[in-house]
Amino acid sequence: MKMMSKYEKHALAEIHAWKNPKIGWFGQAMTVINQPFNSAGDLLLSAPWVGDVIRKTMEGITNVANDAAQWSVRPESIFSEFRDAGHRSIKTHNDIVGLDLSEIDKVVGWLDSKYKGIALVEGAGTGAVGAIGLAVDIPALIILNLRAVGEYAAYYGFDTSKQEERIFAFNVLGLASSPSDGSKALAMAQLVKISQDVAKKTTWKELEKSTFVKIIQEVAKALGVRLTKAKLAQTIPAVGAAIGGGFNAYFTMKVCDAAYYLYRERFLAEKHGHEIIYASTPAAKDINPNYPESRKII
Repeated sequence: MKMMSKYEKHALAEIHAWKNPKIGWFGQAMTVINQPFNSAGDLLLSAPWVGDVIRKTMEGITNVANDAAQWSVRPESIFSEFRDAGHRSIKTHNDIVGLDLSEIDKVVGWLDSKYKGIALVEGAGTGAVGAIGLAVDIPALIILNLRAVGEYAAYYGFDTSKQEERIFAFNVLGLASSPSDGSKALAMAQLVKISQDVAKKTTWKELEKSTFVKIIQEVAKALGVRLTKAKLAQTIPAVGAAIGGGFNAYFTMKVCDAAYYLYRERFLAEKHGHEIIYASTPAAKDINPNYPESRKII
């Protein structure tokens, strides 16, 4: 096992700090300010058209999950980027683990900027048409962000064609959409559990199709509830475009940040030992989603 480089040690410290942030006065103030909007969102979730949006969103996410080709990147294009950067031996996901994290980060570059720009344009377009646009906007936003997660995964050596990696990717979106400290802790614990099992080379039995779909449906339902609630202000015609584009870019930023830190941590775990992952965060008991939104009847 190789010694961790100075760059990798610094990166790991940054990752652990990101996973356990200190909430300052601004974060506390935003919690108080957002509470009335959260309460209003809870009331509006009972509206018939909101339920329709959530159901359509769930259907869209489940369909995407069952066909990873819709959102996974072409690994060969990523490997080609590494070879163009001078790493001629990179031909498979496994070859990437031999690199220093600093070399991978250079190839990744400003990947988040690409996806935030796309999200801003897409959200502004659908936001301009108000409530009708939500049924299109939310599934499109989720698919875009799954592709962003898939691209980060490929750069750091993980294959999203595998079921465990697809479940991990969906849980990254669950983390990014978490509206409270409790839901963030739950999502992080599930991500840690999956990360540990993969890093320890735990044998993943091929999930029954019905079980895999059930897990994805539960995550999809939570995402549908959370994103619809967060984007209800988009239904106001005068400000819909600004809110739609702004929220999409903000959500995509959170997804890209989560993918960036989590896949870098998993890369370091593959290279230097799985104990890296649970050094700062406890793991869930299993990979089954336990989001409170998934228990809502929509």
